[in-house]
Amino acid sequence: MKIVILRSSPHLHGTSNTLVDEFKKGAIEADHEIVDIDLARSNLHPCLACDRCFSLNKCVQNDDGNYIINQLLNSDMIVMASPIYYYNVSAQLKTLIDRFYARSDELSSKHLKFIAILTSWDADEEVMYPVKIYFDKLCKYMHFEDVGRIYGKGCGNVKMIDKHYYQEAYNLGKDLK
Repeated sequence: MKIVILRSSPHLHGTSNTLVDEFKKGAIEADHEIVDIDLARSNLHPCLACDRCFSLNKCVQNDDGNYIINQLLNSDMIVMASPIYYYNVSAQLKTLIDRFYARSDELSSKHLKFIAILTSWDADEEVMYPVKIYFDKLCKYMHFEDVGRIYGKGCGNVKMIDKHYYQEAYNLGKDLK
């Protein structure tokens, strides 16, 4: 299976990227092909809502967005990884999700498998609730097949990550079918 990982943390060695590395290790051991994209270091601009994408079948912006979306269109699975900031995903990930607009029909018709790997400083369930609802709605709208999510609560820094999250991320990658 070809898997596109969308990392969105500005922290190269932060908590969500640490858990993505464990997921990736398991997925590679299970012989899956990985395309690993760092959105925080990509040249990616917000959607302009110009609607020119409908006639061009791509976004008019000359940045990494079209390349990334083409990678998704040539894959079987999308993994979205993000720290939680103010009860939602990072701006880097949200920027790309908004850019789905240019190719929404194509992305929806792919029925991509979907995984979310999220981390938050707070251990409180309340911090993850809005993003759970957001991904529920996104998966339904985009026709993504939700095959797993990791909600790493209490993961303010790498030293705070409970060991079971490492194992959960690794197993999620290793056990993919």
